[in-house]
Amino acid sequence: MKLVTVSQMRAIEKESDSKGTSYEQMMENAGRGLAEIIHAVGQENGWDSVTGIVGSGNNGGDTLVALVWLAEVGWRTHAYLVNRQTAEDPLVTRYLSSGGKLTQFSSDAAFDSLHEFLEDSDVLLDGLLGTGIKLPLRSEAALFLQGTAMVLAGLDFPPFIVAVDCPSGVDCDTGACADETLPADLTVTMAAVKRGLLKLPAFEYVGELELVDIGLPEKLDSWEELQTDAADADMVSAILPERTPASHKGTFGTAFVVAGSTSYTGAAMFAGKAAYRIGAGLVTLAVPEPLHASLAGHLPEATWVLLPHEHGFISEEAVYYVLNNLDRATAFLLGPGLGDKQTTKIFLEQILPSIEIPAVFDADGLRHLSSIRNWSNILPVTAVLTPHPGEMSVMTGLSREEIQSNREEVAAKYAKEWGHVVVLKGAFTVIASPDGHCCIIPVATPALARAGTGDVLAGLIVGLRAQGVDAYESAVAGAFIHAQAGLYAAEILGNTASVLASDVLDAVSDILSELE
Repeated sequence: MKLVTVSQMRAIEKESDSKGTSYEQMMENAGRGLAEIIHAVGQENGWDSVTGIVGSGNNGGDTLVALVWLAEVGWRTHAYLVNRQTAEDPLVTRYLSSGGKLTQFSSDAAFDSLHEFLEDSDVLLDGLLGTGIKLPLRSEAALFLQGTAMVLAGLDFPPFIVAVDCPSGVDCDTGACADETLPADLTVTMAAVKRGLLKLPAFEYVGELELVDIGLPEKLDSWEELQTDAADADMVSAILPERTPASHKGTFGTAFVVAGSTSYTGAAMFAGKAAYRIGAGLVTLAVPEPLHASLAGHLPEATWVLLPHEHGFISEEAVYYVLNNLDRATAFLLGPGLGDKQTTKIFLEQILPSIEIPAVFDADGLRHLSSIRNWSNILPVTAVLTPHPGEMSVMTGLSREEIQSNREEVAAKYAKEWGHVVVLKGAFTVIASPDGHCCIIPVATPALARAGTGDVLAGLIVGLRAQGVDAYESAVAGAFIHAQAGLYAAEILGNTASVLASDVLDAVSDILSELE
């Protein structure tokens, strides 16, 4: 799914109109697509009645088109017009011809008709305000949304709320929200995801997010110029390697994982298991020797390289043991749980020039990496770097506040400067490629705010790299699956507070099943 600003979307629609798909046809396509989604949800739940809040703009037009289509397939429809004139409006005329009921807000000061409509409706379409609104809201819109919220609060069975393109009251560039914004259960956005929908606080009002094709012509310059995507299931499913009946373990590569210390024993296990769960044929874990006894029983599928250590932390002598066992590896992960000892830094510094296979650097590996002069040019193959904001701060010298306030820009800048893929973790994880392309993971959940979940992510990415998937695509797919696994684990457990890294890891196979 493409990610756009409001001005970019306007430019796309303008170019589309000039190249054969008119504004009227785009609205028709949007309304029909919206109706098809609602009809599908209705069939799943036994719903057949809908009220559309119809504003004066294009969102109101999309809503009227959807109501007409729903009426044609048997839904009972109600249109509630707010500041939209009925005279000489062909969409209103068409709606009335479909047999639906209609009321104007201007004649319903006490919200009696709205209450009657909503009490009789399974679904509420919020088509009041569009993507171009600026805050604060005008008084009439604010008054109407406040009144609607009161009506909904008084219903025993309030309708399922579907926002048309965006919840009314959201600034679709900044993500700011009016206090009166109605929270949606589902937002159906047109052609592309508006950037503000993947920012807080707006994201909390979006609910589920679905996209409608509005029939844009091919080869639009304004569309081709877009370089940022929002990851979705279709995108990730297309990335995952094919697994044919003739495959063997060698088909899916070997992930070589250098991880762990006596302070962070579980990091190696999480990363190694994740690499296996995502489909790597073989995982070799290179860990400080004292960790083997406690870890081997938890991951009997792995092969092991036991490394020299100093008090449980990888020592510089370990470089020879790693290099002597890399001959069959197809991807390399370094970093989870290494700790901050100087001897481990020397190990990394010595091994760096010899890494000739796809590499992933995470956690303490990133901190050590950033202290090595000219590190980004030493790596011969495009690497994947997976910093959280604190690690990104160490690597760039920027404050966490600077990073968090400009996440996409910071990730893109340093991906280009370093020549490697950057995965800036956190709410709405950003994946940035050196060529300027970016992808946002449309998930923000405290379910992933737990020690060890980053190790799982690093393992997923290296597992995909081991199977021959491109660096950027491995990062996108790994981060998407990781985020969905966090959501799934929270759903199974019933809350986000109880989710452990092992729960996220266990949910990976369920997410993969859904992506097949």
